[in-house]
This record gives sequence, structure tokens and C-alpha cells, in this order.
Amino acid sequence: MYPAFPIHYIEPVFRPPSEARSLILPVTNGCSWNACTFCEMYTAPQKKFQVRPQADIEADLMRTAQSGLPVRRVFLADGDAMALSVRRLSAVLEAVHRYLPQVERISAYCLPRNVAHKSVADLRALAEAGLRMVYVGCESGDDEVLRLVNKGETHASSAASLLKLGEAGITRSVMLLNGLGGTRLSRRHALESARLMNASQPEYLSTLVVSFPLGSARFQAAYPDFELPDTVGLLQEMALLMEHLQLENTVFRSDHASNYLVLKGRLGRDKAALLAQIRAAIRAPAAAGLRPEWMRGL
Repeated sequence: MYPAFPIHYIEPVFRPPSEARSLILPVTNGCSWNACTFCEMYTAPQKKFQVRPQADIEADLMRTAQSGLPVRRVFLADGDAMALSVRRLSAVLEAVHRYLPQVERISAYCLPRNVAHKSVADLRALAEAGLRMVYVGCESGDDEVLRLVNKGETHASSAASLLKLGEAGITRSVMLLNGLGGTRLSRRHALESARLMNASQPEYLSTLVVSFPLGSARFQAAYPDFELPDTVGLLQEMALLMEHLQLENTVFRSDHASNYLVLKGRLGRDKAALLAQIRAAIRAPAAAGLRPEWMRGL
């Protein structure tokens, strides 16, 4: 346990950038799927998937309440809290509000498969219990790309889950990985990802650039002819995605540290301006203020 901090963490711990001021509350350790070849977040031995006992979660909440920390938002960690049953999630949500009644929003990562066996009524009950937002790593809308990176999802499974979450009133923040298809599948990766987003109309959409901080051997064992597009190639893929997005009211962000070009806006209102920014960077990368390599990372 950290000195003077009420929660014990099993490192490493990850959270979305927008949860920087949230209380990170572990309800699981690791990820139940943990087979995506591009992701090494939970591959360390100590991150083997495990559900935390409710008593341990409540002890963390009790100590947090006693500490007097000004908690307004809670993020349910690790990578797979939504793998829990509706009953277990409901118990966690109830405990958060019992110990920390001032909390305004509870959120979690969510794999599309986490939603497959939960009905709209189940999800609506979770929303009413305080689960306001989930971060869904779709990565791509293209079935061949998803197969090659062992995502364990398809375009159809991702679309079904996003639509179900939306119908239940849970805010969806979707992540796509720029460059995940490599040079060979770049075009179809962009087009199919746009089609997935158009069908689901998420409230938030962000793009990250696929990166391999621990090396790419695991990834390339499954996708041996993968070649990451160069910076201009990544921008061209982004332009193709943007051209085909037909979103009505989605907050768009491409400001994660892995990105070369920082983009922020609302789609479709700002589509033309964002597309112009991307095209300008393609024409003159040196003048576009791209993030240098030493500043990029996960």
C-alpha cells in the first residue's frame, strides 16, 4: 500500500487520459482476454486476470472515505471491470455511492464481448446505478485487421455492443488505432472503422497510433508482413478516416501522446477544419508542428 494512500494497487495500472483526476478503484486485476497482440498492458505475471473480492473493494472505499480525499469521479480498473456480472457490478456501484455519496460519475474500460451477454435492460440498470461512461477499445472496424491482431471481435460484434450501450444510455468513448492495419491494410482499416463509427454514433471518439514500447515480436508473429506506415502514411490514413466519418455529434480527440498530430473538435461540425489540418500536415509535415519522436509514448 502506498504511504498515506488508501488503495493498494498491483502495478502497472492504466487509465484513460480523461480519468487523470479520478479515483482509480481496482475491481479486477488484468484483462480476461489479454490476447490482443498489439497490447502488452497486462502481460506481466502479476497482472494475471482475477476478480477482487467485494470485501476488499469495500475496504478500499471505506479507507478512501476516511481519508477525506475529494473524490468526484471513480474509474473501475483494471482493463476489464465490465467482465463482471451485472450482479457483481451492481454491488460495486452501490458500494461506491454508499461510501462516497459525492461521486458524480463512474466509468470503466469495456471490451465489446463484455456486453454480449448483458441485455439493454441490464445495462440500463447499471447506468441508473451510476455507470455513466465506458471506454471501448474497438481498434478497427475491419474484420481482417481484427483477425490478424487477435482482437477476438468482429465489425458486427463491436457494432452490436456499441448500439446496445447507446440504447441503455451509457456514454461511449471509442478508441481506434491509427496504423493497426499496416501499409497493406491501411485503406480498408480506415474505411471499415469509419463505417463502424457511422453506424454506432459514439459520444466520444479518439485515435491513438499503434506502438510497441516492448518490441513488436509478439505482434509480428501473428502478422508477419506488417509494416507500420511512415508519418505521412499515418496522416493519409487519418485523412481517409476523417473523409468518410459521418458523425452527428461526437467529440473527437487525437491528442494522446502516441499521436504525431494533435486534433480536437466536434464531428460533424468541425469535420472540414480537421480534414484541412490533416491535409496541411501531409503537404508540409515540417511546418505542421508534429510531435517529435522523443515526446511520443503510451
